[in-house]
This record gives sequence, structure tokens and C-alpha cells, in this order.
Amino acid sequence: MRFFRLFPAFVSAGLVLAACGGSTPSGGATPSASVPSDLSIKSFTADFSYMANLKSLVSAGHGKVGVILPDTTSSTRYVDFDAPYLKKAFDTAGFSSSDYKIDNANGNDQTEVALAQADISAGASVLIMDPLNSTVGSQIQQLAQQKGVKLISYDRATFSGTNTYYVSFDNVQVGTLIGTGFTKCVTDWKVTNPQVFVLDGGEDSDPNAVSFAQGYNQVLWGDKTTPQKPGKTNNGLTLVGDQVAPGWDNTKGATIFQQQFTAHQNINATVEANDGLANAVIQVLKNKGVKANKIPTTGQDATLQGMANVLTGFQCGSVYKAVYLEAQAAVALATVLRANATPPPALVNGNTSPPSGQQGNQQPAVLLVPIWVDKTNMKDTVLKDNFVKTADLCSQVTAAVCTANGIS
Repeated sequence: MRFFRLFPAFVSAGLVLAACGGSTPSGGATPSASVPSDLSIKSFTADFSYMANLKSLVSAGHGKVGVILPDTTSSTRYVDFDAPYLKKAFDTAGFSSSDYKIDNANGNDQTEVALAQADISAGASVLIMDPLNSTVGSQIQQLAQQKGVKLISYDRATFSGTNTYYVSFDNVQVGTLIGTGFTKCVTDWKVTNPQVFVLDGGEDSDPNAVSFAQGYNQVLWGDKTTPQKPGKTNNGLTLVGDQVAPGWDNTKGATIFQQQFTAHQNINATVEANDGLANAVIQVLKNKGVKANKIPTTGQDATLQGMANVLTGFQCGSVYKAVYLEAQAAVALATVLRANATPPPALVNGNTSPPSGQQGNQQPAVLLVPIWVDKTNMKDTVLKDNFVKTADLCSQVTAAVCTANGIS
């Protein structure tokens, strides 16, 4: 269930819009309802209760909100989580069924652009889109800008034009959590003289992968450079190797690690950028007879497989990014923009910029807070939220393992 991002963004939390040189996208009209003074990234909860506070803004707004999700195949999240969570957020905020429309492009670039055109023609004043790629994102951005439609780039950033916002999680913080979780795991698993191999995500195609690596490299090596050069040492860690799995390809990642583990049998600790790559490494380790709680691995996305590997002692933890937070944040921002109001800095709390060397504009961003999940808090996070179903997890790891970890 990798939440695969093909092209977004370097993000910086805590940079309010005033710090962006006053370049906040503007609705251009005086709002007839005020934005709740407490609206922030901390407003949203699993019960969606805060959304009801936006009803006056919904009444003051005009036009429809069109939502375009990218596909149904790269990740089941868009069907299982995003679409129903977005609908719940709209409904709880007081939108009528005719005020919003949620579609899926089913992996087709032309379909996604056509859906945006149709939404604009139907009277959309705000679009929420999760673009399939940067080209599609730019095309939709241009359409929206030409028609005066405000745009929210959801989960994947778009760097062209104006009147564009970004809603996602703080990607550098995701990497920071991976690095911190790994460091704790090395201590907890009593790994002596850690000889570390790092398997990065698809930095060849996904700038988000660079942001993740910047986060964990800063924690581990005191240096955001990625990839790092072998031989680097810091805080008792020694870097044996640091390589990129092209395109986030798990099979290629497994091959890379197989070759490295064969050539460097002293590797006794590893860092991976997501659960899929962690599982690829774990399979190599298991085939070599490595037992649980011996060689740490890390990840993100809090997948079923990742959670199973955590419970069975082959993965330290994973970064959980609650989709219900992202859905509510997107709808809340759309509600403010639809009412021609100014989003508060506590909601639009940062910015996103194109990768170094690439063209584009810095865009204001809603950067949500990810969570590191391990055995100690799995029950109260991903399982409580039903992001991973308890029955599925316990079926995979056995009921005995679940019971031993207080999960039933």
C-alpha cells in the first residue's frame, strides 16, 4: 500500500505565508463569513467532529468543489480511504451532494485533465486534484488559472502558476522519524558496532524520496546529502553503503541488498525508505537465516506487511500518515478558498518548493504531522483507525503473536 508519489516536493514546516513574501494565493473577494480562529492542522480528528465548525463558511461560499483522485491500482488507498474520507469531510462540513463531486482518473492522464475541464465547466470554484504526474498537474493548473479557479494539489505537489496550494505530510519529518526510529532500534536490539546499509527510495523519479533521505540522513550522519558516501561515521554508526532503488522498485531493491549483503557480510543494521523496500530486505535476511530482532529495518506507510514485520521482530517500525487528516485538511482549505477567505497560518503552515535545478514556483502548503508506529503504539494508531484491520494482521502473524503484543 505504498502511497507512491511520482514527483512532489521539498517541504518546510513552520514557514507561515508571510514568510513567502506575501505571495499567498488570493480569492480576490471579501468573505461574508469568518474563518474559525482555531482552524489549524491540529483541528482534525478521527471522528471528523471539527468539520461541523465550517458550516457558516460553506453557506458563504460559491461554486462547486471538484475532487479528482489519480487511480485505483497503484494504491488501494484512494478507494478504501481517500474517497470515503473526503465524502465524510464534505458532508460533515455541511456541503450538499450537489456542491461537490469526487472522481477517479483510473490512471489515465487524459481522463484526469478531462475531469478537471468538466468540473470547471460545471461551475467549480475550487479543484482538489491528486495529479498522476507533473505534466498532468501543470495542465490542470493552467486550466484552473485561466478560469480563476483555485487549486489544491493533494498529496502530490504542483509547482507551476499561482493560486495553487499543497496538502500533504511533512516529508522531511517522515525521514526524521525513520532515522530516530532506527537509532532507537539499534539500541533496543543491542546491535554492537552498527555497520549500516541504506536503501533509499526512487530518488531517480521522486523528489519526495530525496526529502525522506534528507530527514534520516540528518539524524544518522548529521548531513542531509543523499546518497551518502560509504565509510561515513557518526555517533557510533559506520556506513557500509547507500544506494537508490530506482522507481521505488522492490525487486530491484532486493537485488541491490542481496549483492551488498553478499559483498559485505558485516552489515548488521539497515535503513529503508518504505515498507516495501524493508520487506524486500527482510526476505533476503530470512533466506540467509537471520533471526528476529537481529538486523533492524525501517519503513513508512504502515502497510499490513510492514505491521506484520514489526510484530514479528524483523522491522523496527513504520511511519503512519493518517489519510483522514489529509482529507479533512483538503476539504477545510477548499471551504475557506470557496468562501474567498484567507487561510490561517496555523492551517497553511509551510511551503513546498521544486527540487533543486527544476523550474517552478514555491507554493504554500498544509503540512500534516506523521507518526512513528512500532509495537508500543500500533494498537492505538493504525489498528484503532482501522487503517490496517486487526483480523487481517493477526491472521498473518498468528493470534499468539497478536495476543503477546496486547492486540485482540
